Amino acid sequence: MRGFVPLDPESNVSADQFAVVYMPGRNRNRFSANCVEIKQSSEQALLESDPGNKYFAVRLIGPSKSSEGQILYYLTEWLDK
Repeated sequence: MRGFVPLDPESNVSADQFAVVYMPGRNRNRFSANCVEIKQSSEQALLESDPGNKYFAVRLIGPSKSSEGQILYYLTEWLDK
């Protein structure tokens, strides 16, 4: 994936996490930090998702800083109900 920075096993700058993201649709593979709500588990993310109102449960990696200075998270997988 273009722009994806793999996890560094010697640090915890970025982490593999579960979240609910607010997006117009499921057509993106990176998300701005202001659209991401980190959750404790996949179950919690699924429980709090609401696809009808554009809140989707995901597994992602981040945070990571883009070349433009934005904080981004990268999609690992869409979680479905």
